[in-house]
Amino acid sequence: MTAIQSDPALVVCPRCVSVNRVPVRRLDQHPQCGRCKQPLFRGEPIVADSHAFARHVEAGSLPVLVDFWAPWCGPCRAMAPAFAAAARELEPGMRLLKIDTQAEEAVAARFAIRSIPTMILFANGHEIKRTAGAMDRQSIIAWADPNRPSS
Repeated sequence: MTAIQSDPALVVCPRCVSVNRVPVRRLDQHPQCGRCKQPLFRGEPIVADSHAFARHVEAGSLPVLVDFWAPWCGPCRAMAPAFAAAARELEPGMRLLKIDTQAEEAVAARFAIRSIPTMILFANGHEIKRTAGAMDRQSIIAWADPNRPSS
């Protein structure tokens, strides 16, 4: 699992985007949001707008893997199930977000997204690495978290 830089971890709620402090040892014990009482991890990517994106990347302490995609993009739609499957395996050590580049043009422009799908891995508020092109589940996991064996 990718290292989390703080204990407690700062976990942004996928529903209300409030920041929750969760002891790292309890991340896999189905923690709930202190504000809205919803699960902090759902085992699926979060469809994020620009506000939610900023909260997860800048306020949370989990690494964030973002899939920049568009609804008209065939390879993006083909990769969606693999990205969802990767979320089930990479959570709770990593947060996975989906940004619709058509709906969130400013975010796409800020990160100079030129082709889709593009995945960017963020840690501590900074871009760590990026790749373009569709991948299968195992490749997403291996690329996002090289220290974790994929099945």
